[in-house]
Amino acid sequence: MRYEIKGGSFPVVVCQMESGEQMITEKGSMVWMSPNMQMDTRGGGLGKMFSRAFSGESMFQNIYTAKGAGMIAFGSSFPGQIKALTIAPGREMILQKSAFLAAESGVELSIHFRKSLGTGFFGGEGFIMQRLSGSGTAFVEIDGSLMEYTLQSGQQIVVDTGNVAGFEPSVRMEIRQVPGLKNMLLGGEGLFNTILTGPGQVWLQTMPICNVASSIRPYIPTGSN
Repeated sequence: MRYEIKGGSFPVVVCQMESGEQMITEKGSMVWMSPNMQMDTRGGGLGKMFSRAFSGESMFQNIYTAKGAGMIAFGSSFPGQIKALTIAPGREMILQKSAFLAAESGVELSIHFRKSLGTGFFGGEGFIMQRLSGSGTAFVEIDGSLMEYTLQSGQQIVVDTGNVAGFEPSVRMEIRQVPGLKNMLLGGEGLFNTILTGPGQVWLQTMPICNVASSIRPYIPTGSN
């Protein structure tokens, strides 16, 4: 499989596939394809279906198989970026909910529980995240622009709620209350921050969809005139 990421604020990834190659994706991600791509919708068993639902994805996945050399494109659902990942044993990735876009058939999408209840109840990414494992190329959606940091062992970064896009499994994520009652109530930065501790790579996104929703909510008319 060969690919090219194109477009601006609403990018697409165009995949050139050889006969027999397969891509898996979530419902609604395919935007165009050659007519020799065969689609098959699967659930993969109740366990996997509910696992995907809890992690923010559809309970069903679409599998596209090239019947001869073919082309298929997957598009983002929100202004931002599409990032290609090489997944392999020892190179897994933990991602925010709904980040998964598409992947080669050797990549496994599963549920990832945060161990800390505080992280679950107060973290911007919630108690449940996504884990990509297996082998192959995967494509994920980033809200806004992507910033990458590599943390050394014990090195920390403080992140605002919702701006965590993903991190390697070696990174520890916890929630810490904003110090000072005045800061909490009047600072406008919320009550909690996310603390990421290395070692490992960290992905941050500049425009999480939850922040956009909060910004436009006051301008949405309510009720009838």
